[in-house]
Amino acid sequence: MKLNFKQWMLIIPAIIVVFGCDEKRIFEEYTNIPGSVWKRDHIISFKVNITDTVSPCNLLVDIRNKGNYRFCNLFMFITVSSPDARTVRDTFECFLADDKGKWFGNGIGDIYDNQVPYRKNVVFPKKGNYSFRIEQAMRIENLEDISDVGLRIEKAE
Repeated sequence: MKLNFKQWMLIIPAIIVVFGCDEKRIFEEYTNIPGSVWKRDHIISFKVNITDTVSPCNLLVDIRNKGNYRFCNLFMFITVSSPDARTVRDTFECFLADDKGKWFGNGIGDIYDNQVPYRKNVVFPKKGNYSFRIEQAMRIENLEDISDVGLRIEKAE
């Protein structure tokens, strides 16, 4: 059965609605790493407007790596600044492969997509704009084969 243009124009929005609904998501955004080389001085920033100071949230770091990535883990510095200028800085390690080299996450071709829990059941104390800054902390000036880094904030279950 062949679909004409009008039929496709009805089907495509339906597909987007069905697969695009993510009721838990409060915020999610990715930043592309140019050339898949994450330089030490390339700090990835996200600004998030928080309006709910009651409901707990989970914070996740989204990592897309290539199959050639030479480590099984990734160390990052994550700095969170609140609307009242309070700042918290963490060193965060996530594992992208097991000790035998099998990649975690979902793979398409040579790219692996991971959502790694950073903090669970966080309640933001103030409404306003929060700043999240993520930088690689692997003691390498140019970290190869990391293609995208993202941040996801979702409602906790």
